[in-house]
Amino acid sequence: MCPCGSGLSYGDCCGRFHAGEAAPDAERLMRSRYSAFVKKDVSYLLKTWHPSTRPASLELEEPVRWLGLTVFESSESGDEAFVRFEARGKYNGRAFKQCERSRFVRENGQWYYVDGDLQP
Repeated sequence: MCPCGSGLSYGDCCGRFHAGEAAPDAERLMRSRYSAFVKKDVSYLLKTWHPSTRPASLELEEPVRWLGLTVFESSESGDEAFVRFEARGKYNGRAFKQCERSRFVRENGQWYYVDGDLQP
């Protein structure tokens, strides 16, 4: 099953985006980025990060184990979109959750993650 929680197989869901197909909307891009964090696919994360905010490199911490994703809200207006979600995981065996409202933009038909605000 796909790590993003869609209920589909990885190949039918996020795997096709990791293989090069463009995500059709911001929510699917966000889900595919979550799956990339689970699979430690740094190249996909950097490729889908908007150049204006993309770091030069990305180190994924080894003791993080992602456990699940819940999408609460997704909204799109023209070429800008927001996705509010909660990602759950364990860091060195301790449970944590990351709640965020992420901002995405579409340029030349491609969606990119720009930034996000952590939510309480």
